[in-house]
Amino acid sequence: MRAVTLKATGRVQGVGFRWATKVAADKCGVNGIVRNLMDGSVFIEAEGEDQRVQVFIDVVRQSPTDFGKVKHLEVHEVEPQNYHDFRITN
Repeated sequence: MRAVTLKATGRVQGVGFRWATKVAADKCGVNGIVRNLMDGSVFIEAEGEDQRVQVFIDVVRQSPTDFGKVKHLEVHEVEPQNYHDFRITN
Protein backbone atom coordinates (compact mmCIF):
# COMPACT_ATOMS: atom_id res chain seq x y z
CA MET A 1 0.00 0.00 0.00
CA ARG A 2 1.29 3.41 -0.97
CA ALA A 3 -0.24 6.72 0.07
CA VAL A 4 0.70 10.15 -1.25
CA THR A 5 -0.41 13.74 -1.20
CA LEU A 6 -0.08 15.74 -4.38
CA LYS A 7 -0.25 19.48 -4.92
CA ALA A 8 -0.68 20.50 -8.54
CA THR A 9 -0.06 24.06 -9.67
CA GLY A 10 -0.57 25.64 -13.06
CA ARG A 11 -3.83 25.81 -15.01
CA VAL A 12 -5.65 23.40 -12.70
CA GLN A 13 -8.82 25.22 -11.62
CA GLY A 14 -11.80 26.01 -13.82
CA VAL A 15 -10.78 23.43 -16.43
CA GLY A 16 -12.45 20.24 -15.17
CA PHE A 17 -9.27 19.12 -13.42
CA ARG A 18 -10.93 17.67 -10.31
CA TRP A 19 -13.50 15.73 -12.31
CA ALA A 20 -10.83 14.39 -14.68
CA THR A 21 -8.67 13.49 -11.67
CA LYS A 22 -11.53 11.46 -10.20
CA VAL A 23 -12.02 9.66 -13.52
CA ALA A 24 -8.28 8.91 -13.66
CA ALA A 25 -8.28 7.67 -10.06
CA ASP A 26 -11.20 5.36 -10.77
CA LYS A 27 -9.45 3.99 -13.88
CA CYS A 28 -6.19 3.51 -11.98
CA GLY A 29 -7.94 1.89 -9.03
CA VAL A 30 -6.79 4.34 -6.37
CA ASN A 31 -8.82 5.86 -3.54
CA GLY A 32 -8.65 9.30 -1.96
CA ILE A 33 -9.81 12.87 -2.43
CA VAL A 34 -9.23 15.88 -4.64
CA ARG A 35 -10.04 19.51 -3.80
CA ASN A 36 -9.27 23.04 -4.91
CA LEU A 37 -7.13 25.19 -2.65
CA MET A 38 -7.52 28.92 -2.14
CA ASP A 39 -4.10 29.60 -3.71
CA GLY A 40 -5.31 28.30 -7.10
CA SER A 41 -3.71 24.87 -6.79
CA VAL A 42 -5.32 21.45 -6.44
CA PHE A 43 -4.67 19.11 -3.50
CA ILE A 44 -4.96 15.34 -3.89
CA GLU A 45 -4.66 12.45 -1.46
CA ALA A 46 -4.31 9.09 -3.18
CA GLU A 47 -3.65 5.58 -1.95
CA GLY A 48 -3.59 2.07 -3.29
CA GLU A 49 -1.21 -0.51 -4.67
CA ASP A 50 2.24 0.95 -5.38
CA GLN A 51 2.09 0.53 -9.16
CA ARG A 52 -1.45 1.91 -9.41
CA VAL A 53 -0.51 4.99 -7.40
CA GLN A 54 2.55 5.58 -9.59
CA VAL A 55 0.46 5.38 -12.76
CA PHE A 56 -2.02 7.83 -11.21
CA ILE A 57 0.79 10.26 -10.31
CA ASP A 58 2.06 10.09 -13.89
CA VAL A 59 -1.44 10.85 -15.24
CA VAL A 60 -1.85 13.83 -12.90
CA ARG A 61 1.62 15.13 -13.80
CA GLN A 62 0.59 15.20 -17.48
CA SER A 63 -2.80 16.76 -16.54
CA PRO A 64 -5.80 14.44 -16.60
CA THR A 65 -7.70 16.99 -18.74
CA ASP A 66 -6.65 18.46 -22.07
CA PHE A 67 -7.78 21.87 -20.82
CA GLY A 68 -5.36 21.91 -17.87
CA LYS A 69 -1.61 22.24 -17.57
CA VAL A 70 0.37 21.13 -14.54
CA LYS A 71 3.42 23.34 -14.14
CA HIS A 72 4.58 21.76 -10.89
CA LEU A 73 3.53 18.67 -8.95
CA GLU A 74 4.62 18.17 -5.35
CA VAL A 75 4.51 14.55 -4.22
CA HIS A 76 4.80 13.52 -0.57
CA GLU A 77 4.60 10.04 0.90
CA VAL A 78 2.12 9.87 3.80
CA GLU A 79 0.39 7.34 6.02
CA PRO A 80 -2.68 5.71 4.42
CA GLN A 81 -6.07 7.10 5.48
CA ASN A 82 -7.94 3.97 4.34
CA TYR A 83 -10.23 5.69 1.86
CA HIS A 84 -12.88 3.43 0.33
CA ASP A 85 -13.35 5.39 -2.90
CA PHE A 86 -12.17 8.55 -4.64
CA ARG A 87 -14.16 11.74 -4.07
CA ILE A 88 -14.20 15.36 -5.07
CA THR A 89 -14.41 17.51 -1.94
CA ASN A 90 -14.62 21.24 -1.30
